[in-house]
Amino acid sequence: MSARYAWLGIIAMSLIIIAVALMVGFMLVYLKLIPTSYINYLYALMWVVVVVAITQMVSNRVRSNLARQVGLANAASVAMVLKLIGYTIAVVGFLAFIRVSIPEALATGGFAGLVVGLAAQNVLSNVIAGLMILFSRPYRIGDRITFTTWQYGFIAPTYPPKFFSRDFLIPGYTGLVSEINLMYTIIKTDEGIPLKIPNSVMVQAAIFVHSEAEVRKVRTRYEVPKTLDPELVLPAVAKAVKELSIVVGEPSVKILDTSQSTYVVGVDAMCKAVDEEPARSEIIKAIMKAVEEVKASSQAKA
Repeated sequence: MSARYAWLGIIAMSLIIIAVALMVGFMLVYLKLIPTSYINYLYALMWVVVVVAITQMVSNRVRSNLARQVGLANAASVAMVLKLIGYTIAVVGFLAFIRVSIPEALATGGFAGLVVGLAAQNVLSNVIAGLMILFSRPYRIGDRITFTTWQYGFIAPTYPPKFFSRDFLIPGYTGLVSEINLMYTIIKTDEGIPLKIPNSVMVQAAIFVHSEAEVRKVRTRYEVPKTLDPELVLPAVAKAVKELSIVVGEPSVKILDTSQSTYVVGVDAMCKAVDEEPARSEIIKAIMKAVEEVKASSQAKA
């Protein structure tokens, strides 16, 4: 009910402003306080004042009502869009009152648009992209996302255990979305650093939206001495990894590579995890325990 009364108040205030403006204009014309040739300019000025006043009231009310629902930044962005629409209506009405012809208005607007567009190309692209993000909602405030753009390819990394990895890393940034406005999307990275990304980048990015119920593949490698029989190690590792509470389904365990004294065991497991590193840590500990048990069993038999 309070929102309804607020909108009724805005409508009433708008009608009062229009009525006062019309009365002032009529009195100035009736008392001949302004030359007849300037009447159109008076009406045009009154039109601009009325439209701007109504635009300010409506945008402020929309911002205050939406701030509690979508956040202050998003509410401010919507209010800014309403202001742009209102100001455009004010300019169009002003040109109509002063009898500017349509071709002249289009020529002037086209030239001004060209100049402004060239001068603020990046700014306008961010604003348009921000509007697309606000309306399409590919992600929301509070979502944990990883984003990467199509300009970047995959990276083939090299990391321990000293063998060239067959994995591919996706170059991207991961963090919690803290704010979305017309110019930037702000995320708080896993390192705790706020990162501002231009919306023109985000609108063309590939975005992974993580959730608490996410299941992701975690790949792990572990170097095992060749003195241990792989026919004993692989089943033991598979059993130990499967018993982890974070693992879903059957893990895939195989030998990936060898050296003169070791072989590399690779484990692919689907895990209930948002972050990959904690899940990999648990899997490595399970592998270490399984390998030690196989080693102890082999030594006992020897």
